[in-house]
Amino acid sequence: MTGPESPRKPELVCPAGTPAALRTAVDAGADAIYCGLANETNARNFAGLNFSPESLAQSIAYAHQRNVHVLLAVNSFATAPRTQMWKDSVDVAARIGADAVIVADIGVAAYVAEKYPDMRLHLSVQAGASSPEAIRYYCEQFGVKRVVLPRILTVAEISAIHRQIPCEIEAFVFGNIGMMSEGRCSLTNYATGISTNMHGVCSPASAVQYVRRPDGSTSAELGPFDIDCYSADESTGYPTICKGRYTNVSRPDPYYAFEEPVTLNLSSLLPDLMNAGVTALKIEGRQRSRSYVQMVVSAFRRAVDDISAGRQPDLGGLAQLSEGGKETQGAFKTKKWR
Repeated sequence: MTGPESPRKPELVCPAGTPAALRTAVDAGADAIYCGLANETNARNFAGLNFSPESLAQSIAYAHQRNVHVLLAVNSFATAPRTQMWKDSVDVAARIGADAVIVADIGVAAYVAEKYPDMRLHLSVQAGASSPEAIRYYCEQFGVKRVVLPRILTVAEISAIHRQIPCEIEAFVFGNIGMMSEGRCSLTNYATGISTNMHGVCSPASAVQYVRRPDGSTSAELGPFDIDCYSADESTGYPTICKGRYTNVSRPDPYYAFEEPVTLNLSSLLPDLMNAGVTALKIEGRQRSRSYVQMVVSAFRRAVDDISAGRQPDLGGLAQLSEGGKETQGAFKTKKWR
């Protein structure tokens, strides 16, 4: 498909929780990789994940040799008196040649703009900028070149925003879909004293415990709280408060009080998103396996190429990778999504 009505071919932005996953994503057809350092400055600060400055430098070299960009997520919120850690992470990105840094904290954005005015700055979804006014503020004050939009907007709303802002748009198209406040969750902080926002980790492994009950079921606990209970024939999931099942006086049977485990899949909306002005399509999954990364990135690489060439994409195989075997288009198609 060619001609003036053809949408611009979007960049495929893919996750990497480890150097091996980064190489897998690059080889599977990613245009850009996003990843984080092994500290509290990124919102996926889990043991066994992420990069040292040395491994990140090696990974950037691998990606650049194959014309793939690497974006460093410094996207948790800097908290006193530890703010130097966030500055140090930005310094690392500048020193080893990351193609952009992704930030949420306004102070970190200011540090990048003041010390590294030539560094490409992306605004994280965690910043929660969902209006043209908010996005323009970040662009004008800090030189933001791309905004990662919160998953609370319909395609029509994204299109309207695109016409009113001076920067690129990045939108999630596949993966975990959490609380709609995009990481600003106080529940895990209440339960464990650790939060995604300030420490980069939701439901830290040190606070997780599985307890076998006399009836053969398994209780999943987070800190002092029971988050879920799995029968003997159910697979146990990782306990996060927003995906847990609970009971109360009026509802004695366990139910999903906040969100049901489900995967965002916007594969059928890709042409609409491209026409709405989305510059980059983002896949979630820095905690996922190399096999997951390879399958999802390869599928979306083929889909984007097929749509750009006027062919019908085939994304049927992605259903097997959905959380809980269920998929949703979230708020992208209708505001009625819970």
